[in-house]
Amino acid sequence: MLRSLEAQRDLVLDALRVYLGTGLFFRGLALLFTEKGLQQLLGTAEPSLGLAGLSVYVATAHLVGGALLAVGLYTRLAALVQLPVLGGAVSLVHWQDGLLSANQSLEFSALVLFLLLLVCTFGSGRWSLDAKWRRPPVPVASGSHR
Repeated sequence: MLRSLEAQRDLVLDALRVYLGTGLFFRGLALLFTEKGLQQLLGTAEPSLGLAGLSVYVATAHLVGGALLAVGLYTRLAALVQLPVLGGAVSLVHWQDGLLSANQSLEFSALVLFLLLLVCTFGSGRWSLDAKWRRPPVPVASGSHR
């Protein structure tokens, strides 16, 4: 079974990319359409200009970046845009909860951060729009053959 998975490495990496992108996209939707959105994550009820700007960045990064990851378009850039969001989630938002808390937010955010680093490193995979568009064009035969 392990040899079979090893032979399907591209499929596994693409499945991971699609799953990660879809999850981030839906997380962006949840941030936009829940009543408190990002304020609930940050633990503050005081709306401010900085919080509004941060929530726009986070929601946009998750929505657009997640969609791009899911289809494999500008994959490394889409993952790179997510890194500050997840880095902030790990270090600023969930760090005080510590490991093995009841909601496991630190562990999950750290996992997503790690997976995004893998996507940044290894790219989009064989079954992505990036791979489809970077394939060399079919050579055109010179001269006419009648």
